[in-house]
Amino acid sequence: MELLTTLLIGAVAGWLGAQIFKGSSLGLIGNIVAGILGSFVGSWALGLAGVSLGSGLLGAILTGALGAIIILAVVNLLFKAK
Repeated sequence: MELLTTLLIGAVAGWLGAQIFKGSSLGLIGNIVAGILGSFVGSWALGLAGVSLGSGLLGAILTGALGAIIILAVVNLLFKAK
């Protein structure tokens, strides 16, 4: 059940990050991956800043979305569409 919850949070966080950061779309699988990896990146970045967005489901989604935005920005810088 935890795997399903992780995938759903990753999908929502990745989708939200893609909606906020208007770059190239990664599709459903890409959004899930960006959201899951974004959770790690967001937790790390917020930890450095000493900020917490909450500890529940909403906090996990917002942290993942913030990390997904960072990941999407880096991906768009590295693989800029022409």
